Amino acid sequence: MKVDLHIHDNKYSPDSHMSIEEIVKEAKRKGLDGIALTNHENVDVKDGIEELVKKYDFTIFPGVEYLTTDGDIVAFGIDRLPENQMNAQEFIDYVNSFGGTCTSAHPYRTNNRGLEDKLYKVKGLTAVEGYNGSTTDYHNGLAVKAAHDTGVQVLGSSDAHIIEKVGIYATLLPYRVNNVKELIKALKTNKCKPLAYRNGMYVEL
Repeated sequence: MKVDLHIHDNKYSPDSHMSIEEIVKEAKRKGLDGIALTNHENVDVKDGIEELVKKYDFTIFPGVEYLTTDGDIVAFGIDRLPENQMNAQEFIDYVNSFGGTCTSAHPYRTNNRGLEDKLYKVKGLTAVEGYNGSTTDYHNGLAVKAAHDTGVQVLGSSDAHIIEKVGIYATLLPYRVNNVKELIKALKTNKCKPLAYRNGMYVEL
């Protein structure tokens, strides 16, 4: 199952230029089987996720991109955010206490929003976003190396805020999933693989 696990829509992320309808249309055009809406410090999309799935006849997972004091983490499986900003390890522990998952987002992007070498210190990550569609190849390479060094699986995601970016990187799940609980279970198999959209099709990286 091919999914883009990091996308921002303009209803919940002010810096996005895409509606959910536009995102789904582009995801279907590229051949994705599902997407995750992971807006900045906002989990409200979860409240209407079943309605969205029915409306667009497409698999949509609710998540969040949360800015810790150490950098951004994409999380699945929490219904509310911490009351106070946490550091990376505190947030990972918080999400894991609910049975969720944490992925280090664009860890080496040069915008002071990545974990960078803290990847070598934190414990409990489910994955590292080694291929991020809004990050340079060089800095993605650093993320892939850190993931391999620490034994954490590598995912691909677009981090799209504009329609052209949707699905340019994605993740191949080991089997079909239908909701966020099943997604979490699939991510925890440690058998996911990053994908790139090239010449009209997805290829494994």
